[in-house]
Amino acid sequence: MIRKATAVWKGTGRDGAGHLTSESGVLAQTPYSFKTRFENEKGTNPEELIAAAHAGCFTMALAFGLQMAGFTPEELSTEAAVTLEPEGKGFKISKSALTLRAKVPGLDEAGFAKLAGEAEKNCPVSKVLNAAITLDAKLG
Repeated sequence: MIRKATAVWKGTGRDGAGHLTSESGVLAQTPYSFKTRFENEKGTNPEELIAAAHAGCFTMALAFGLQMAGFTPEELSTEAAVTLEPEGKGFKISKSALTLRAKVPGLDEAGFAKLAGEAEKNCPVSKVLNAAITLDAKLG
């Protein structure tokens, strides 16, 4: 399986702008720029997209793990907070902090922690990130 997206950029790094388009059409010439990345202008940025990908991948991996263990979650809600920090003359993504809040009838804390930890380690996005990954998982 191969998934594709394209980026088009015009101008310099600070004053230029671009747009992102995904093969599925979910992103369709979605704007991004220095201001959407390092300030708060409306648009997206690579780190936000990585955060969405990590949250989605982890949550789906956990749903499959729960299913295989015989549990059906009422709700799994995950936030991924991706940290971008200076490194040398550029930047690096140093961390992705996952915060999970879950409602899973019949599952105890130990079983929940085991399944959530396995999902964090084994989701494909976790495997591709060269960053520290933390998980704060709570069953409620």
